[in-house]
Order: sequence, then C-alpha cells, then structure tokens
Amino acid sequence: MIPLYSHRNDTVLVVGLGKSGLSAARALSTAGARVFVWDDKAEQRDSALVNGFTIFDAESGDMTELDHVIWSPGVPHTHPTPHPLAEKARAAKHTLRCDVDLLATAQPSATFVGITGTNGKSTTTALTAHVLTEAGKQVEVGGNLGFTALDLAPLGADGIYVLELSSYQTELTPNLHCATAVLLNITPDHLERHGGIDGYVAAKSELFAHQKYGALAIVGEDDVPSRTTAQYLAGDGRHLVIRISAESDPADGVSVRDGVLNDNHFDQGGTIDLRSLKALPGKHNWQNAAAAYAIARTNGVSSEVITKAFASFTGLRHRQEIIGTMQDVTFVNDSKATNVDATEKALSCYGSVYWIAGGVAKAGGITALGPLFGRIRHAFLIGESAQDFATELSQGGVAASTHPTLEDATINAGHQALEDRTKDATVLLSPACSSFDMFKNFEERGDAFRSAVLDTWPEVAA
Repeated sequence: MIPLYSHRNDTVLVVGLGKSGLSAARALSTAGARVFVWDDKAEQRDSALVNGFTIFDAESGDMTELDHVIWSPGVPHTHPTPHPLAEKARAAKHTLRCDVDLLATAQPSATFVGITGTNGKSTTTALTAHVLTEAGKQVEVGGNLGFTALDLAPLGADGIYVLELSSYQTELTPNLHCATAVLLNITPDHLERHGGIDGYVAAKSELFAHQKYGALAIVGEDDVPSRTTAQYLAGDGRHLVIRISAESDPADGVSVRDGVLNDNHFDQGGTIDLRSLKALPGKHNWQNAAAAYAIARTNGVSSEVITKAFASFTGLRHRQEIIGTMQDVTFVNDSKATNVDATEKALSCYGSVYWIAGGVAKAGGITALGPLFGRIRHAFLIGESAQDFATELSQGGVAASTHPTLEDATINAGHQALEDRTKDATVLLSPACSSFDMFKNFEERGDAFRSAVLDTWPEVAA
C-alpha cells in the first residue's frame, strides 16, 4: 500500500466504492485522514459502514469542510449527466482527483510511464513492464490493469511505475507528471461519458497536458485523432515526440512493417523481427511492441535486451491468449475485446475462425466487421445481442447459431472446428461486446471459456 502521510488529519470524501475507491479510502484512513465515503448503491454504503467508514450526507453535507474529494473513475461526473456530488464539489472549488493522482503526489521521486489509448494499452503496459523488469529495473505495474494505484509498492528515485490509464482516469489526474506519456490510438469508445469524440480525445490528451517541459510523448499515427495529437504536441515546443506506427515509417520514429520493427530514432536502421512471436500477433500488437520498445530505449534498455524480452513475453490474459492447440485447432481467449475495434484486430490475425461473440453490444453493432466476414467459418453467438448479430451475419453470408451459454457455444465451436479438419483453424472468443448481461466482467467471461475448453478437451496443449 502507498503511504499517504501528507494527508494525515485531512478531511477527505471518497465517492464511489468500487475497487479503486475502496483502495483510496483504506489508504487515506491508514494514513490518519478523516475519511467520508459515498456510493449510490445502498449495499456498497452498508458494506462501508461495516468496515468502519463514515457515510457522507449526500443531501446536506458541507463540501467546504473537506480538504479533498477523491473521485472514482467509474462514476460519471460530467456526462451523460453530472453527478450531484460532482457539481457540489466543483461549486466548493474542489478539483476532482482519483487514486492515480494520490499515487503521483505520494511518490514524486519515482518515474512515471502512463499508457493510454482505445485499444492495446493493457498489452503495451504488460509488455513494457516485462521488458523493464527483464532489464533489471525496479518496476510496479497497475492502474487500470491489475493492482489499483494505491495497492502498488512505494518506489524510490530508481523505480518506475508503468500505468495503464483509461480516459476516465486521465481526466482525474492533474498532478500526474509522466516522464513518458503514450497514446496508442483513438477510435470511438465511451463517447457517452465524454460528450462525444471531441471530449473523448480531450480526456486522453490530459495525459500530455500535465507533463513537464521536455517530457517524452510517444504517439501512434495510424488514426486521424492520434496523428493530429502528435502534430499538436510536436508544435507546442514542450514535448519530445516519438511517433510509432504499424502502417507507415515515421521519420525519427519507431515503426513495424510486415512484422519487422524499424528503429529510426534510437538506433538508426536497427531492426527486430516480430513475426515469430506468438504472444504478439497482428499489426495492432506490432504497434504495441513499437511503443514498448520506445519506452524501454528511453529508459536505457538496449535493443538486444528488448529483443530477448519480447521473445520471453507470454502475453496478457484474456487478450488473444492462446489456451492451447489440438489437432491443428487453436483455442484463443480474447475476452477483453469488448468493442468492435478490438475484435476487428483479433479477426484480422486468423484465417479460418470459429467465432464466439455476443453480449451487450456497443452502438453500431458489428457492421464494421463486414470486410472480415470471409474469415469466419461459423459464428457461435451468446447474450442479449445474439439474435441481432445472427441476422447481420446471415445477411453477410456467414453461418451463425445462437447458444444459451458460453460453455455451450464453446463446446459446439470446438467440435465443429475439429470435425471440419480445416487447416490452422481457430476457435476465437472475441465478443465485440461487454460482458455484463451474463458475467461480472470480461475476466470472468474469459475464465469460463478457458474452463469450457480444458474441461471438454483436457488434451489441449498450451
């Protein structure tokens, strides 16, 4: 746990009692702060009471008596409708901050690497932490991935925090001054929380706004909003900008073309062949590797060490995670693909796909996947979107069936793939949907898929 002794005797309100909110409340209380808490869910408030926290009076509580307001990223504070407590806090001149901001102020001597983007940030964060660790660096990794910010270990001046940051977090971290800030890509997502695409881009860009003069900005240039952000940062005179790409060769940047990483910034003409790395398939992962490479080189890691670390990286759970292979059929868990853009990247990696999809669909359904329908041998659909997806797939010439459970869909997909004896077949769970109609989260969904595969075919070899 991160010590927050500078908040001893402060009066603090924590809004939202999910994972990060509870972590913040515990850390502040341990440090000697007087902590009030609030959650809109009565069961969360009841649990907080049992654990000794004081419930804030949301109707008549005086915000002017508070020293700080710590806001959980999952609680809307501007869009689609401002939370009443957010409006009261701003009226009382409070700046809303999240647990990541508390970490930043509590560990000022450590180095911070912040990684954001619509897709790929978890893989990039995990890969970066792996490379830095293999290089002998003292690393803590968390934020939106794994441990919450305040459950990480304290680090000194030689330590590096590698943080995955969502747009919900970047807009609540005014005191996070990243030595290296990374924007991988931007595609429409969470637009209702940011009032549209402009608000979403602005929230992501907050990561750069709080950097100090001369700090490093690593920015993808394979989509228009990110490319525009890179151009702006390069012209503001405050940042050193390194562009990364899996589609072009940016001058003085790092790119990956046809699976070969090209370094035009640190080692002019240096290359790393990524094509044999099973844990990093496809152009989207090549862009992730380019980002991790640039971060590692900036922190003094040689290209030789990076190459070895890339080869030993086993991948991220629930992100194109290879469960195993049997009779030329590979089972892949991509449960973290909660939107169409992420699923598009997964489908593009495989040629003969027995696709398991469905759940709570995002706006637009799966229309954007049309160009990849030819890769799908059969779709096995679950959840509340199953019938709509089946209709759209059938119109696109793809055979589809609906299934009452993920286990049923997995077993049917596996049996059909094995019976068809298609060369290099892939049973792919890549839902293109959130999981909340059937599971608590994408992790539970991915674990259910893994269990269904291994329980049905124990001989599947990783």
